[in-house]
Amino acid sequence: MQVRSAVIPAAGLGTRFLPATKAVPKELFPIGDQPAIQVVIDEALGAGIDHIVVVSSRSKPAIEDYFAPNEALLASLEEKGKIDTADRLRAIGRDWRVSIVYQDNPKGLGHAVGCAREAVGDEPFAVMLPDEMMSSSSLLAQMNGVCASTGGSVVAVLEVPADQVSSYGVIDPSGPLSEDGVIPVKDLVEKPPVDEAPSNFIITGRYVLTADAWTEIDALQPGRGGELQLTDALRAQAARSPFHAVVGDVGRYDTGNPLGFLTASIEMGLANPELGADLRSFLRDLDMS
Repeated sequence: MQVRSAVIPAAGLGTRFLPATKAVPKELFPIGDQPAIQVVIDEALGAGIDHIVVVSSRSKPAIEDYFAPNEALLASLEEKGKIDTADRLRAIGRDWRVSIVYQDNPKGLGHAVGCAREAVGDEPFAVMLPDEMMSSSSLLAQMNGVCASTGGSVVAVLEVPADQVSSYGVIDPSGPLSEDGVIPVKDLVEKPPVDEAPSNFIITGRYVLTADAWTEIDALQPGRGGELQLTDALRAQAARSPFHAVVGDVGRYDTGNPLGFLTASIEMGLANPELGADLRSFLRDLDMS
């Protein structure tokens, strides 16, 4: 039950970020000096995952280029004495491997994840939505452990005020919240009315799924918006096998829109040991001016 692979759906066109995404995939937008997708990959690596499966689009060749070796660039950096920078570039995919698969005809998140089946194989796997970033790997690591100990799939959830639940998928618990933040789940409900929501725990962008999820994903029929919804596959799993949610206790950044990306960049910059002090000083001076 060891989780070794993580699927990162990255085939979207990033329309909220146009015109920037006309040329640059939003997954490559910088957070400090790292592309956003690398922040998500580092979270996966910190949780013991060593195989990254990126579901991309052929209209976004820059994503594949990011993972491809560039010996000419490395030689140029070393010639200029920038050895540390060259070493950082060499580290991309050195102790872990990456597979690029394509979703040429987007049909929803369930379809995107399904495109990764051959690359992942019949083993448990994580799904990490790149529009959400976490401040550490501890949440994903805990989810991996819950999957291993229960033999069932796991979703990450966040407790929110009741008036916000209608904008998200929500879990329907079958038991109480444990001391370590784990909730047994009997169903999932997509964007329920406030007065019909079974809880105020919303599903966030981290999933750890058992291999039998592929069967449910393959059987998906168009749901909300005519798309193949991953939530529908998870509901089928929850109806027949152990299923749990883990309440996130790490920092979470929603980068799905320009303001969220900007604020995430600032917050993560403040936490960066190399950038934090100077950025904090700049913001303090800016506030005083």
